[in-house]
Amino acid sequence: MLKLLVYILSLICSIFAVSGINFEHIIKRNHVSEARFLFCIISFALTYLLANFILDLMAIEIIN
Repeated sequence: MLKLLVYILSLICSIFAVSGINFEHIIKRNHVSEARFLFCIISFALTYLLANFILDLMAIEIIN
């Protein structure tokens, strides 16, 4: 249950962080669906990395 909560909070944080990136200079014109797909991939990747980082930190704290 804790792991799910960490992943949900990480997803919210990563979507908030990625929404600050201006994709208009990176993506070609009239490729809106590709830009949204890239947004999702980056958000999910950041979610995975952030959640695993937090869970590893919590595991270290429990061991010590």
